[in-house]
Amino acid sequence: MESVLTTVKRGRIAIFTLNRPEKYNALNPALIQALEEAMLDFMEDPDLYVGILTGAGGKAFCSGADVTEWLPFVKATADRPWRIPRTPMRGLYVTKPLIAAVNGLAYGGGGELALACDLRIAAEHASFRWPEPSLGLLPRFGGTQRLPRIIGYGRAMQILLTNEKVDAQTALQIGLVNQVVPAEQLLDAALQAAEKICQLAPLAVRSIKQCLSQGYDMPLRDGLALENTLGMALYQTEDYLEGGRAFQEKRPPQFQGK
Repeated sequence: MESVLTTVKRGRIAIFTLNRPEKYNALNPALIQALEEAMLDFMEDPDLYVGILTGAGGKAFCSGADVTEWLPFVKATADRPWRIPRTPMRGLYVTKPLIAAVNGLAYGGGGELALACDLRIAAEHASFRWPEPSLGLLPRFGGTQRLPRIIGYGRAMQILLTNEKVDAQTALQIGLVNQVVPAEQLLDAALQAAEKICQLAPLAVRSIKQCLSQGYDMPLRDGLALENTLGMALYQTEDYLEGGRAFQEKRPPQFQGK
């Protein structure tokens, strides 16, 4: 049986592909479980620095929850919420950078999965929508919380309350995505972004991600304290020494993540 989530490693980059194209890569319990396991393996692998999330086929990044499987699972586990696997959307903080390569529609939970990534690169035909209120629901995998933090309160309210479809160019204009490229260039663009990150000191990159993701909701004083604590710790790393040596010797640094 073909895996619902595939992982391919390219050097220090892991490419995770949601692999249910016949269902527009909709999230079901098996895919959610596979995503948790893949993210844990990714974080524990010292040779991997950056992850890319994308969808199989050319039509969808992820169409959201597969209601035929997901709703019965939610009802069955209502009194046992610990049965629901953790994901980057909720419950699992991924310490390494994640890039969403949005290769088609990203609706509902699919849009929320993209929001949970650190960078979003979209194909020209990609689109976003959160249709939950048309189903009597709300986006409960981070949509109501991450979307306003990324694009602002007013635009997020408009999109979520009206079931508005957001095309790729509009997503770029409002800051929902970082880049829009032709579909055939999408993976290459994501890999290029990942390679740029891989050239930098990985411990510094992860500390910057932590400062931004955790400090965003803190009072400024607490955020500055977090920044200082994490920043001071980097002075004790081998990567810091290597960065200084490479600068003086006018050569590219060889960071080891130590």
